[in-house]
Amino acid sequence: MAEVKTYIAVDLGAESGRVILGSVCNGRIELEEVHRFNNGPIEENASLRWDFNRLLSQVKAGIGKAVQKTGIKIQGIGIDSWGVDFGLIGADGKLIEKPYHYRDSRTNAMCEKAFELMDKRQIYENTGTQFLQLNTIYQLLAMRMANSVVLTKTKKLLFMADLFSYYFCNNAYGEYTLASTSQLMDMKTGQWSKEIFDKLSLPINIMPDIVSPGTVVGKLTEPIAKELGCEQIPVIAIASHDTASAVAAVPAEQGNWAYLSSGTWSLMGVEVPKAIVNDKTFDCEFTNEGGVESTIRLLKNIMGLWLVQECKKNWKREGVNLTYQELTHIAQKAKPFVGYIDVDDTRFLAPGGMPKRINAYLADTGQKTTEDKGQLMRVILESLALKYRQIMDALEDVAGKGIEVLHIVGGGIQNELLCQFTANALGKKVIAGPIEATAAGNILMQAKAIGQIRNLAEVRNIVRNSFKLKEYQPQDSKLWQEQYKKVSRQHR
Repeated sequence: MAEVKTYIAVDLGAESGRVILGSVCNGRIELEEVHRFNNGPIEENASLRWDFNRLLSQVKAGIGKAVQKTGIKIQGIGIDSWGVDFGLIGADGKLIEKPYHYRDSRTNAMCEKAFELMDKRQIYENTGTQFLQLNTIYQLLAMRMANSVVLTKTKKLLFMADLFSYYFCNNAYGEYTLASTSQLMDMKTGQWSKEIFDKLSLPINIMPDIVSPGTVVGKLTEPIAKELGCEQIPVIAIASHDTASAVAAVPAEQGNWAYLSSGTWSLMGVEVPKAIVNDKTFDCEFTNEGGVESTIRLLKNIMGLWLVQECKKNWKREGVNLTYQELTHIAQKAKPFVGYIDVDDTRFLAPGGMPKRINAYLADTGQKTTEDKGQLMRVILESLALKYRQIMDALEDVAGKGIEVLHIVGGGIQNELLCQFTANALGKKVIAGPIEATAAGNILMQAKAIGQIRNLAEVRNIVRNSFKLKEYQPQDSKLWQEQYKKVSRQHR
């Protein structure tokens, strides 16, 4: 029997963080969550920030639990996180200030400021990246235009997962998949775009050296290992962008397939061998982000279940504390197709007051508002599914091929109503699972880094063998097709 090898995955999401033990043996992977903690922005001096020290202490606590839980030697630790956000390290090697949250308002109007300095198409030709005001490029530009003292004191910029790794192994680097979300990388070369830094007068000297996914970047420092009660475990730069890890764990076989990583954000796309930068991808604002084994994730960022999460929080503050399961149940009982929202409208980006924002959109577009919570949930879920259809049509056009099946991974698959709506809207088979795709991809990329697994095909085969998947077939296709045509006409 082959030797069981055990790894620790730290999976940092925008709503929660997890520390997971993963064991790989005989073509299968087993995951065990040992620690979970809440995450989210904190307000500090009218800004939205990440409470890095609290998150770091929670990650340490989780790794400590994982170490105590297993008597087997731990082969590695891999950390993944959301993209675009970063911490700034000073000359003393310490974090200068709490990292900004990507929804902070300081990036308002920064896209337009950037386009005054460098043509929009020129930026896209360099980076192949979707224009979102939360991108690193606009966060840095906001700091530069505000004459940030912090920026002048910065020695190194580190993206979030890489920042945590730095605190564990004392090695400052920029993992490729995470760096590719910044809109500062030339996707043709995989290096920082000097042209963008020059045109926008941004400091390229603070950017870290880029490393490939699956690189052993160091090991726990002696003080950290002592604090955690373990040996100096190797630290591995997996596909450190959480979506890149999730896509690596998509249980797809050969054929024409697309993926949807479903959570706070929905990220929908296809895997291609090289960046696609042309008129169609520019017009559709598709993003080219790094994947494993030199692949590119051609995808679109969609607002996702953020709208549901924010409504839930809003109603809880009002004294109505509904679970996600209860919200889905009341949505299922609500009337179909009574309203539609463009889930990517910028008014939905900031936190707070989401039900009012949705009703304001409905009113502004000549639709009926609603105070019924189930009806509002149904509007969100149907609108998401119809948005997925719009993106799928564009993906097929850009890729020049029909998509046969959509794989949905991530926590969003627990909303089975949305999964069914998605199959209905697309008129295609949907395969959902695994929930913990990001953690599985994290662990399996560690296994690949140390030579236990050979390649990406083997990674996906292991995922297929290890997790129960659920299949959804389209229902009410004619009704959904009619609705899609209707909203396409009304919301061009």
